[in-house]
Amino acid sequence: MARRPLPRILISGTASLARGRDFARTAADSATDVLHPLLTIGRGLRVLASAGRRKWAGTPKDKRGPALFLGAACVLVVALVPYGPLLALITLMAAAAWQGRDRVPAKTGPSEAEIERLGSLYEALVPYFSLPEDPSPLFAHGGSWDRAFSGHVFDEAGRVIRLSIRYPAYFTDGEAASRARIEALLHAKCGRGREYRFDWDEEGNQLDLSVLAALPTGLAAQPFVTSPGETVLGFTDAGSVQRTLPVLEGDVPRDMPPVIWRTGPRSTEPHLLAVGQPGSGTSTLLRSIALQALRHGGDVLIVEGGGTGEFACLSGRTGVLAVECSPTGALATLEWAAHETERRLIAGHRAREAGRPAPEDVRRPLWILLDQPSVLAHLAVAEGHPDPLGQLQVPLRHGRTAHVTVVVAEQFDHLELLNDAVWQHTRARVVLGPAAIQQIADVLGLAPHTTPPAQVPPGRGYARLGSGPVHRLQVPATPDPYDDATHATHRQAVLELLPARKPAVAGNHLTLSKPLQGHQPPAQAQAPAIDAPESPEVPAERP
Repeated sequence: MARRPLPRILISGTASLARGRDFARTAADSATDVLHPLLTIGRGLRVLASAGRRKWAGTPKDKRGPALFLGAACVLVVALVPYGPLLALITLMAAAAWQGRDRVPAKTGPSEAEIERLGSLYEALVPYFSLPEDPSPLFAHGGSWDRAFSGHVFDEAGRVIRLSIRYPAYFTDGEAASRARIEALLHAKCGRGREYRFDWDEEGNQLDLSVLAALPTGLAAQPFVTSPGETVLGFTDAGSVQRTLPVLEGDVPRDMPPVIWRTGPRSTEPHLLAVGQPGSGTSTLLRSIALQALRHGGDVLIVEGGGTGEFACLSGRTGVLAVECSPTGALATLEWAAHETERRLIAGHRAREAGRPAPEDVRRPLWILLDQPSVLAHLAVAEGHPDPLGQLQVPLRHGRTAHVTVVVAEQFDHLELLNDAVWQHTRARVVLGPAAIQQIADVLGLAPHTTPPAQVPPGRGYARLGSGPVHRLQVPATPDPYDDATHATHRQAVLELLPARKPAVAGNHLTLSKPLQGHQPPAQAQAPAIDAPESPEVPAERP
């Protein structure tokens, strides 16, 4: 059966209704645009009136009379001032317009993607933070993450940058293995390629996770604002230390938090051990320490086991007593250092007995820097000579009193060749380069609270001074200035810090090949004489 068309009255009526609705909507939008300032002011006046009523309700009854009198006096003053009522009206309208402005609604909760990510983290933590016999588990499959995650912050990409986790009291947070499992899980679930810091509050059963910004790698060696006895090992996070130093990153001045190592008679960590992989920056750290020691007027002895000549730039400089890279030269140099330590102890003891201050040559700091000494120890034993590291026992044991500081840089593969005296007396420790968490914990005595970075730049690692916390560390760039492959700006910075060369003296100049020919008696301090003529032992004069 064919369908009948609708009557014309219904068709025309529908079109008229549609046109009427469009006209009414257009008129309403136009009226809203025209009356928007009045609506805004009216909304603001309502807000101001509500605030005034709350203020009046909160005013004690005994103070309402003086308040009314003060208000009436202000109204009278405004009325008597020329253009006062007009200015008061303009001020009231401006305040009402400000209070009634359209405000963008603030974000009150996570988005759907963030909720899904939090739920995934919650479900992943359930096997570690729950027990079957718990009657009211904080973590349970299918449970709500609102109770467990007390705070969370996301970045623009929707990844977690800060998270606070409440965990049950029966979790074994005192065991390093239990904490390591949780940290590894969160590192994987929150996204690899970033450095995370984990702060465990064992008393409050709270774990705070935060993403750390990368440490700057553009800081070059420069004169740091430190006192004698203070050495800048590198720079760390702002919240880890309570001090900053003014530095230049390129040509931009900045304030950076340093890791300060204090040496001298009152130091609790008088000696340092730096460990790393090849190319990790241990030689850079030793050059940085040597330049800072020379700047404060100290004497420096350098024993280089690698044989690459990375410390040749310091040879013959003022304050550098010797730079040795041969087994016999290293043995003679360290033997002289042991005798010098004993001489300083005797001279200081005699001065105290006589009631006088210690002599100047006793109070002058002496730095003994050894880079990969295990190589020289192996060569010395192969040639039938005693181990040069055996001569370090006296400077390590008595160096704090005698103003003698020992710094040893070694690689992970040769740590077993270091003797017990080095491990016992080097309470300041540095680990540079890529390393497993267990390797870092074996050297520092404590695992770091941060995850290792995906890409480890040279000079990047961790430092721990004595029994203190583990700090992230970035050593300032201090390359060998004679290496053309280094950055020109960093090479020039090192050249500017090098002391002037000592004037050539016949029979008392430094080379890198010949050993010391004699040692000083305890009564007088001497520098190790290299390349001296073969004759009976004659003490060399101090440079």
